[in-house]
Amino acid sequence: MSNANTTTPVFLITGASSGFGEAIAREALARGHHVIATARSKARLADLESAGAAVLDLDVTSDEATLAAVLAEASRVHGRITHVVNCAGYLLEGAVEEASAKEAFDVFNTNVLGTCNVARAAAPYLRAAAKVPGQMAALATFGSLGNCSTKYAVSGLTEGLAEELRPFGVDVCCFEPGYTRTGFLANGEGGGGDHRVKTARQLDVYHDTEAAKMRGALDVYNGQQPGDVVKCARVIVDVLTKEGVAKGREVPVRLALGSDCVDVVRAKCESSLKLLKEWEEVSVSTMRDSDGQ
Repeated sequence: MSNANTTTPVFLITGASSGFGEAIAREALARGHHVIATARSKARLADLESAGAAVLDLDVTSDEATLAAVLAEASRVHGRITHVVNCAGYLLEGAVEEASAKEAFDVFNTNVLGTCNVARAAAPYLRAAAKVPGQMAALATFGSLGNCSTKYAVSGLTEGLAEELRPFGVDVCCFEPGYTRTGFLANGEGGGGDHRVKTARQLDVYHDTEAAKMRGALDVYNGQQPGDVVKCARVIVDVLTKEGVAKGREVPVRLALGSDCVDVVRAKCESSLKLLKEWEEVSVSTMRDSDGQ
């Protein structure tokens, strides 16, 4: 167990072998925070371990007993866990019809149920950390508007978690990045750390449709994403520790990262309001009549 100041933040980060997870881990370490970096294989975390992070094997799809054991082990490293950042996840590329039942289950199992699994296992440690005077506790997830169905689900899950954990002094935020320069969109056949997996089946009927255009867009954006993952990591750690750009602010339930994501969120809100206005009369007509009428 570490003998460091008991108010020093202790970050537990899933999916820390690359991308956002690795960048957040390095940013937290650079600030003197403690980091427990995890991945399905800790062998992929050697560089972070050399930089000062503790490393553990953690598969977010593990059963409850396994996850409980890993979280207990993680808490013993520094005596506590104050910040949990869920970065584990991957992209399943393909139309809904093209995805097999197993492919659909696997991506939801990792991206959504995995996030839920970690949040459930970490909640007791975050509640305990929040009770310590001068200590903050926070849980972070990753979602996006305009990405895929699992990210919508994570965004909704985060809203629920924020309401449930607020009474215990635990902040919850869903970070919604736009296209950010990482290896996430690199093509591959799956495995080996590849985060972009294509459906085994590709139907000709979707040629020249939005589904096909999205595949092409991913290829174009790969290596050309305008977002800076290091800048994103700096903001994320600021928000979770209420430092820097977040000093004096409350942790938001969601935060868009990147001008492209801001544009998508704004367009989505405007289109939703437009749709609501167009159908409002029909929507309210479904209410029960007043008693006695």
